[in-house]
Amino acid sequence: MKLVAGNSNRPLAEAISAYLNVPLAKAQVKRFADMEVFVEIQENVRGEDVFIIQSTSFPTNDHLMELLIITDALRRASARRITAVIPYFGYARQDRKPASRSPISAKLVANMITHAGVDRVLTLDLHAGQIQGFFDIPTDNLFAAPILARDIKEHLDGGNRMVVSPDVGGVVRARALAKRIDAPLAIVDKRRDRPGESEVMNIIGDVSGRSCILVDDIVDSGGTLVNAADALLANGAKEVYAYITHGVLSGGAVARIASSRLKALVITDSIMPTEAVKAAHNIRVISIASLMGEAIGRTATESSVSSLFD
Repeated sequence: MKLVAGNSNRPLAEAISAYLNVPLAKAQVKRFADMEVFVEIQENVRGEDVFIIQSTSFPTNDHLMELLIITDALRRASARRITAVIPYFGYARQDRKPASRSPISAKLVANMITHAGVDRVLTLDLHAGQIQGFFDIPTDNLFAAPILARDIKEHLDGGNRMVVSPDVGGVVRARALAKRIDAPLAIVDKRRDRPGESEVMNIIGDVSGRSCILVDDIVDSGGTLVNAADALLANGAKEVYAYITHGVLSGGAVARIASSRLKALVITDSIMPTEAVKAAHNIRVISIASLMGEAIGRTATESSVSSLFD
């Protein structure tokens, strides 16, 4: 087995390498003067089972091209099997046509990865589960829920917890986590009566006196999260936490979260945290290295991956 790391999240790749006790393969992934991507695999991979660790996070297009070119380099170097380990799958929010003449970019990206020569994909908490079907190769969608549940049990009072979905679309994910930590479920129902008016948030469920835990797969601008926290507190919640798998946190999101009434935002390192994230007093990062490493190890030995979540 060989591990090859792109530039998107080197610390996570090194942590996975340490967990598996397998050193990262020697490889150069750099740029020419005009910013074209250049890749050189600097050790023999002929006949090897190779895993490329690369999130397609910001800058998304650069990191996606790195993944495709690394794949091509490995294919031409006669690797036996290539698995793309994509902790954060960019373009996943474009999984359907929301309007006429709009693209389904997630399908396009799946086609690009497949045609580049990837044999298998390993990813984490896809924004939409149906994206697995966009690939014509085996695709394992892992869940961060066990890691999030363990952290919740370690840091929050058990008798007073309540899991909250920030919107109706995330109920299935929130219910799964609520079941793991044996907590009740509430839902934030947000709606805009007329264009240009602010969202009205109604809380489905009694959150009075509860430590509420907002659960979602992606936090980007942070606006929905902050508004949901305010609505929960206005309805009598004792305190509000947020547990989100992928901390995209673009634009002024970190400042928005830092100045909000959220007690804490907990994200994973599926996307490499910025210095601003590390400095924020109420944002904490937990590692998925053991989960990804275990899944990689099981894939290499042809063992069950789904049993990780039983």
